[in-house]
Amino acid sequence: MNAPPTVAERNSTAPAGGRPRDLYKTPTTGSGRLRRLLAPLARPGYAWAEAAGFTVAVLALAWFLDRTDPLLIAKGFPWLWLVPMIISLRYGVVLGVGSGLMFAAWWPLTYPAGTPWPAPFFVGGFVLTIVAGHFADTWNRRSDRASAVNDYLNERLSALTDNHYLLRLSHERLENDLLTRPTTLRDSIAALRMIAAGQGAAGADADEHAQASASLDRNGPRPAAAAGDTLPGAAALMEFVARACQIEVAALYPVHNGTPSRTAATAVGEAFDFDPSDPLVELALATGKLAHLKSEGMLTSGSQYLVCAPLLAADDRMLGLLVIKRMAFLSLNNDNLQLLLVLLGYYGDGIEHGRAMHAMLVAIPDCPRQFALEYARLVRLHRRSGIQSSIVALSFPRSEEHDSLFEHVLRRGRSLDFAWPRQTSHRSVLVNLMPLADPAGVAGYLARVEGNLRNQFDTDFDGARIGVHTLHVTSESNEKNVAELLDRVAGNV
Repeated sequence: MNAPPTVAERNSTAPAGGRPRDLYKTPTTGSGRLRRLLAPLARPGYAWAEAAGFTVAVLALAWFLDRTDPLLIAKGFPWLWLVPMIISLRYGVVLGVGSGLMFAAWWPLTYPAGTPWPAPFFVGGFVLTIVAGHFADTWNRRSDRASAVNDYLNERLSALTDNHYLLRLSHERLENDLLTRPTTLRDSIAALRMIAAGQGAAGADADEHAQASASLDRNGPRPAAAAGDTLPGAAALMEFVARACQIEVAALYPVHNGTPSRTAATAVGEAFDFDPSDPLVELALATGKLAHLKSEGMLTSGSQYLVCAPLLAADDRMLGLLVIKRMAFLSLNNDNLQLLLVLLGYYGDGIEHGRAMHAMLVAIPDCPRQFALEYARLVRLHRRSGIQSSIVALSFPRSEEHDSLFEHVLRRGRSLDFAWPRQTSHRSVLVNLMPLADPAGVAGYLARVEGNLRNQFDTDFDGARIGVHTLHVTSESNEKNVAELLDRVAGNV
C-alpha cells in the first residue's frame, strides 16, 4: 500500500503561495453557484425588494390573463399562492407572509364591491406559506449551526496539518544540521509563539525565548527598526525567518485594510526602497498568497523582488507583507517557501490569540498554552454562533489506588477534548476541555467514565471519592471563571 502524500506533495499542483489550510476549501462549481442562487446562505439586503417585485410581477401577469378574476380563484387550484410559498422557502416566513398580505391588499382593488370574501382561499394560502416558511427557518438555523461547527473543526484541522508539516521539517533539519545547530526547529517555533503572544520577556517565557534566540546566528542580519503594536516582536521573527530560510535582504511591512505601509516594521540586510506598485507586491496583495518570480507571468514582469509572502491571521486577514529582495539561490524552492509560509502563519495566529492567551497565563501561570488557545477559540465560537462548550474537572485523592484510576480516566478521553492533568500533594485533578459539548454531552461523558470505572475497578464516583466539577463556556466566560473552578477543585480535599 502506498504511503499517503505529504502536505507539500498535495500542494505541488497549487501555486507556491497556497497555505496548507487551503486544501480544505471546497471549490465553487456550477451546481454550487445554482444552489446558492436558489437557496442563499444568508438573507441579502435586497430581499424585501426582490420579494415585493416578484409578487407584483405575478399579480400583474394574472391580471393580464384574466381581469375578471385577477387572483385566479375560480381556476380550481390556488396557483398564485405558490409565489408566497416560494418566497418563504427562499427567505423565511416573514417575507412569505408579507407577499401574502399583498394578495390580501390586491383583493379590494380588483374585485367589485359586494363580492364575498374568499376566506378558504386566503386562510389556506397563509397556512401553506407559514408552514413552508417555518420549515425554511428551522433548517436555515440548523445549517448555520452546522456551518459554525465545521468552521471550528476546519481551524483545528488546519492547525493539525501545520503541526505535521513542521514535524517532518523538524526531523529533516535535525538530521542535516544536528552538529551545527544547538537547538531544534521545534524550540524555535515555541519562541515564535511567545514572540507573537507578547510573552517573550516575562518569567520562564523569557528564559525559553533566550534559549531559542541563542540558536540564531550572532553575526547574521539585524533588524532595522523595532516593530509597532501591530506586529509585536517582528524583529525577533525576522531574525529567525532569515536564518531558517536563508534570506539575505528582506523587510516586513505592516498591512492595514489591504494597503501596505511604506515604512518597514523590521528588516534584514542592506536597506532598499519599497515600491507598492511592483507587480509581485500587487499579486501578493490581490491573491493573499505567496508570490515569487516563478509565479505565472512574473518572469517577464520586471519585478525587482524575488518573493512577497503575506503574513495572515487565522481568519485569513492580512497583517503584514514580507518582501524578499535577495536570498540564497538554492533556497528558492517550493519546500523552503512552504516553510516560510508556515512560520509566518504561526506568528499570525499567535497575534490573533495572544491577548486571550496572555490573560489566561497571567491568571493561571501553569496553564498549558494550547489549553488557553482552545479556550479562547471556544469563547469566540459561542459569541458568534451560540454553540456551547464545557470544562469538566475530576478530582482524585492522592494514593496508589487512586493514581491508577486517574491514569485510566486520562487515557479514556475523547479525541476532540484537551486534557490538562494537574497534581498537588493532596489531589490529582483532570481538567478536561470539551469543545461543542452542552450539558447533555457532559452528562454522557460522565456516565461513560463512571461506567468504565465500574466495569474495570468495580467502583463509581462516590465509592472512589472522586469530585466532579463543571464549567460551561459561554460568550461571557474569561480566565477568572477557570481560576474559580480550579480553586473549587483545590478546596475539595
